[in-house]
Amino acid sequence: MLEIKVPTVGESISEVTIARWNKKTGDYVQMDELLCELESDKATFELNAEKAGVLTTMGAEGDTIKVGDVICKIDTDAKAPEGKAEAPKAETQNTKPEVKTSQPEANKQTPEANKPYPSPAAAKILAEKGIDTKDVKGTGIGGRITKADALSAQLKTTSNETKSRNERKEKMTSLRKTVSKRLVAVKNETAMLTTFNEVDMKPIMDLRNQYKNQFKETHGVNLGFMSFFTKAVTVALKQFPAVNAYIDGDEIIYHDYCDISIAVSAPKGLVVPVIRNAESLTLAGIESEVARLAGKARDNKLSIEEMTGGTFTITNGGVFGSMMSTPIINAPQSAILGMHNIIERPVVKDGQIVARPMMYLALSYDHRIIDGRESVGFLVKVKQCLENPVLLLTEGNDPNKMVLDL
Repeated sequence: MLEIKVPTVGESISEVTIARWNKKTGDYVQMDELLCELESDKATFELNAEKAGVLTTMGAEGDTIKVGDVICKIDTDAKAPEGKAEAPKAETQNTKPEVKTSQPEANKQTPEANKPYPSPAAAKILAEKGIDTKDVKGTGIGGRITKADALSAQLKTTSNETKSRNERKEKMTSLRKTVSKRLVAVKNETAMLTTFNEVDMKPIMDLRNQYKNQFKETHGVNLGFMSFFTKAVTVALKQFPAVNAYIDGDEIIYHDYCDISIAVSAPKGLVVPVIRNAESLTLAGIESEVARLAGKARDNKLSIEEMTGGTFTITNGGVFGSMMSTPIINAPQSAILGMHNIIERPVVKDGQIVARPMMYLALSYDHRIIDGRESVGFLVKVKQCLENPVLLLTEGNDPNKMVLDL
């Protein structure tokens, strides 16, 4: 009997939670086959079978198990179930039924062919509400279900539904518990303040529209706003090093590099993968890293190393429609920049009232290490860089070559 123990997944991780079993007790598993997914307070890991055999699980989904403890056992002496490998062979030999199914299948499809068919818009509405098309009378040509028919059916279904007052309990994941503790600790252990400013996004939007197609063709990634904000932040961090530092006991640790954490909404909660040495990356380099890390975050494949060690964080609540917010510092860092949605508003330019795409920026910072002058100056510098992106990127060189990294 082979014992499978929880492996060491990080220096600071002492326990994990069983997120999901891919196999159950009694299943025969092959070597290297995925057994379950384990979740720590920082990331999700996969546990594979070390040998083939019959599995015996030792914990249920949601259970917390310490690193080094036995999570399951595999009976390596057990033989594979008979007929498991022969099933495909039996199917291939039985070719005759496939010939005989043509007529019955056609008969089965006859009522389906007479079933009312919806328009694309109607199909979406019905699918979202779980309404079968056979329960809807179509008023369109040939009995086709129109959008109005679907909306009518949806309204009827909603009116027939009874209001629910059920309650349910769900165990907090290790990631959610850790995030909760860290957020409370930041509020209690730092002197956090937030300063605001606004930025005219038209220069960036114009530059992006001018180069986005050629940028995509050249580098294979989209030219988004995050690369411009990351560049602007690295310039401002060099001018205001306290914003790129943190307190360690009675000392202040300064960094001569910019490891920028990017807050990403993942299926199991908020994660902050890090773009290393962002100050030395091109726009294409930043966009490639953002795409890579965001993809791994969506698939819960980020490693601990990819989420630790950042010196400053950028979070974009604008993608969810946020107009203004006060982001919470990502400890042990000392500051975080909050981006918000872009709204066209009337502003005064050269004595004239004009409509411009404006975004509010918020900088939350630890007042113990960052003074008001530094926090305001930092945010103003970011604003200046964003409102003059050509000057930010070119530094006196050909803007076409600098933007496209040619």
